[in-house]
Amino acid sequence: MLNIDGSQGEGGGQILRTSVALSAVTQKAVKITNIRANRPNPGLQAQHLNAIAAVSKLCDADVYGLVLGSREIEFSPKKISGGNFSIDIGTAGSTTLVLQSLMIPAFHSEEKLKIKITGGTDVRWSPPVDYLNFVTLSLLKKFGYDAELELLKRGYYPKGGGEVLVIIKPSRLEKIELTERGEILNTMGISHAHSDLKKSEVAERQSKSARFLFFNKLKKEVKMKNEYSDTLSYGSGITLWAETENSILGADSLGEKGKRAETVGDEAARNLIDALNTNAALDKHMADQIVPYLALAGGSVSVSEITQHTKTNVEIVNKFGFNLEVKGNIISSKC
Repeated sequence: MLNIDGSQGEGGGQILRTSVALSAVTQKAVKITNIRANRPNPGLQAQHLNAIAAVSKLCDADVYGLVLGSREIEFSPKKISGGNFSIDIGTAGSTTLVLQSLMIPAFHSEEKLKIKITGGTDVRWSPPVDYLNFVTLSLLKKFGYDAELELLKRGYYPKGGGEVLVIIKPSRLEKIELTERGEILNTMGISHAHSDLKKSEVAERQSKSARFLFFNKLKKEVKMKNEYSDTLSYGSGITLWAETENSILGADSLGEKGKRAETVGDEAARNLIDALNTNAALDKHMADQIVPYLALAGGSVSVSEITQHTKTNVEIVNKFGFNLEVKGNIISSKC
């Protein structure tokens, strides 16, 4: 059984998600200790429980220690299968982080997987659902990943209630070579808010701020879509993405009490502009997410920034027998 220290590196939930997902793919049993030891509320939280439970169902794994607050689990996988899944996180726990765990083993199944997840779709410390859809999935599709995501309802903190439907089909990834991003072709975005915020034009103000800064800095227009919905909690946010000749880069920002809508739009635009100005093929968030797929498919990518999250993910992946290497802003597979 492979032993992984959950306190290493950034010491967060990413260690859990990557470890369990790759355990399912490689069929290597894993024991994870010191789970989220570096967090104010260490141990398993609701979204971690749901992610592990979902992957265990996908591969009929034997799991020990799967209780709220647990700091140690053992995960022993069997054959990966498809089917229909319904997951209710029960809080505003991130639907996208649960999906991150499932997406890695799901495309190795012999039949398609249909997943409906209820929880938070746009919450702090996780990719917004629009980023997962229009950046992560869109990029993976370029290399053979076969999946479709439908946002049924948004869910903000603290009540959640968002719903996401994802269908993943068996597929085989091609080698991921993304070191040159190429010219910017299109820039798009979605600005969203609770329907009660429409009278204050929150979505429009977020959009206007982002579009103004983007045009001012890069002389590029941003095609924006503004959305309002009757969510259980008040909230707002914006996700931007740039399609280039070879890749897709994205950035996002969430609204919060006391934070002006203009600041939300400006923040997302600045982050995307900064990523594009590095000329790297991937933004810093996608750098983290691409690591398991790069290990499985091979290849190399250039990224705008190597974060501690990314370094930790590389370390975890390599424990499963892969050989990823980070040099400068390039992550490459040596297998």
